[in-house]
Parts: sequence; structure tokens; C-alpha cells
Amino acid sequence: MAKRLSASEVQTRLAQLEGWGLSNEEIARTFIVKDFPAALMLVNAVGQLAESAGHHPDITIKYNRVTFALVTHDAGGLTDKDLDLAAQINALPVLT
Repeated sequence: MAKRLSASEVQTRLAQLEGWGLSNEEIARTFIVKDFPAALMLVNAVGQLAESAGHHPDITIKYNRVTFALVTHDAGGLTDKDLDLAAQINALPVLT
């Protein structure tokens, strides 16, 4: 099982992740893309990353707005797994 990060560890790592915020023991970010097909492309790209990492974010799609929320449930909070996936999401070419 992944080790839960301390509050200070989370804040340090979160400061390095553009656009992500902490809310209710999870990190989340909303992306605004061109349109609904672009939103689906983003979700599919993140789905591949998440599946490879064995990690499954909560995803909300509202037309061209996609919100990802990350927390490691079995660790009872945030772990490196969450922050690492957030960094991978930020690096996706679909967002450039």
C-alpha cells in the first residue's frame, strides 16, 4: 500500500503542480478545452495514464470542462501516486 503523505509533503508537491488545488483530502483540477470531443479526448488520454498507474481518478465532464479529482482511497489520503498522476496529466500533449 502507498504511504500517505503528511500535510507539509502535500503542500510542497502541490506547489509544483500548476492548476491543482487541495479540497476535502483530495487534489483536483478543472481543465477547459475547445469542445465536447476535446473533453472526451482528454478523458481518454487520462484514462490510459491512470490505468497504467493502477490509479483511477474521479472524473466529471460538463461539455468542455473536465475535472479530475485524485486521492488514494486505500491509503486514506493523498500519496505520491496522486501527485505523480497529476504531473502526468499536466504534461499531456492534448492540453497544449
